Amino acid sequence: MVTRLTSRAARFALIAVLIGCSRKPEPSAAQASGVTIASTAQVSQSRHDAITAAVAAVSPSVVTVQTQEVDKTPADPFDMFFGNAQPRTQAGLGTGFVVRSDGVIVTNAHVVAGADSVSVMMRDGSVYPAKVLGSDETNDIAVIKIPAKNLPVVKLGNSNSLLIGEWAIAIGNPYGFYFGNAEPSVSAGVISATQRNIIAPNEGGASYFDMIQTDAAINPGNSGGPLVDADGEVIGVNSNIFSPNGGSVGLGFAIPINRVARVVDDLLTHGSIRRPWIGATLRQTASSNPRDLLTQGAVIARVAPGSPAAAAGLRVGDVILREGNRAVRNPYDWDAALLDLRVGSPAHLHVKRGSREFDVDVKVSDLPDVSAPKVQVLKELELVTVTPAIRAERNIRAQQGALIYNVSQRVANDLGIQPGDVIVRINNTAIKTAQDVARAINDYSDRGYMRMWVEHQGQLYFTDFSVR
Repeated sequence: MVTRLTSRAARFALIAVLIGCSRKPEPSAAQASGVTIASTAQVSQSRHDAITAAVAAVSPSVVTVQTQEVDKTPADPFDMFFGNAQPRTQAGLGTGFVVRSDGVIVTNAHVVAGADSVSVMMRDGSVYPAKVLGSDETNDIAVIKIPAKNLPVVKLGNSNSLLIGEWAIAIGNPYGFYFGNAEPSVSAGVISATQRNIIAPNEGGASYFDMIQTDAAINPGNSGGPLVDADGEVIGVNSNIFSPNGGSVGLGFAIPINRVARVVDDLLTHGSIRRPWIGATLRQTASSNPRDLLTQGAVIARVAPGSPAAAAGLRVGDVILREGNRAVRNPYDWDAALLDLRVGSPAHLHVKRGSREFDVDVKVSDLPDVSAPKVQVLKELELVTVTPAIRAERNIRAQQGALIYNVSQRVANDLGIQPGDVIVRINNTAIKTAQDVARAINDYSDRGYMRMWVEHQGQLYFTDFSVR
């Protein structure tokens, strides 16, 4: 709650008037008492420490990310009925930091998700329009760019060498412009833990594995800001908190900067992320006890036919104990390891089979639907033929069909379909390949409405449509 301090404001105004008078001012209470107040220019060397130096090095590169999303949903049913609906604008705000002097900025994917426009405010208050170059919802990282040159950039550290208990400094814009200026604020704490796998339900589609935990205060608006070590190097991107009330309770989490750097490199180079895949699916326990989930081990439940895992000789029942130097104790550790694998580089696995342990290198490939041939239908629908590898990876129940790889928003809304759904039948025609969809639509297009049967998350639905 904001309270007006009328009496205090009046006192300040009176002091200002007295200072402006020509007569000699009365001595202050401190002067009258003999108390000496240090000059603001006198800053002792002891006040300059690692934290102040780190903040001075990084904060010039920290920016405010502002978003706007136009919500065209009528606020009142009468507006919808009479056609008087006016678009409403929802504003959002987060933090980012400059990684390239030509205006490339890193922030969280959830900061810019759904935004119709994005802008960036610099520390001096100047504002630039921003373009989203790429976004990775799974890792919660986005790269944006502003038309600016010669910007100060941060120095990236090494999140693999963090020490539990070392200083951690969070820089960002908590609660936005409630404080009336564009300069970021600072909170300090320590590295509380590393390799945290957050298994509680999260908003959005992010997977929060292998996170850095800190007790440096992180609040709404800090999202996308840097977590910095005592050397002034960015070691993570502040992303989320665990809180019963929405505010900081000392449980903040940041995405390790080594992973962020890989994601940023992919987004800048390809505009998207290449998802690592080996084709091994782990067994999931039916228990709701978190302790059982954490101690169940990483047991392979399924090996996709034709996958890298199959080519390497992995079998159902094998237990993954380690990937490189990372211990794998449960499916969450394996999910964390997958996020750090790179397509084209091998995964170095230490595996247990029965009483025997052995090492095996497994080629890391793109997801099978990424590398599969695409079939364009009606210019707004991109399909892939379901293969055994795709079926195993996506847990598809249908034995055959056409996977919806991409679809325009218009068609998605009209037909009620989305990427990941599988078209299995159109009218009386069973769909075995992506090409079958194109042929069926062409054959039935002059007969009025068609009925399309679709598998969505293991359930079968139908939608009726016509081609005009």
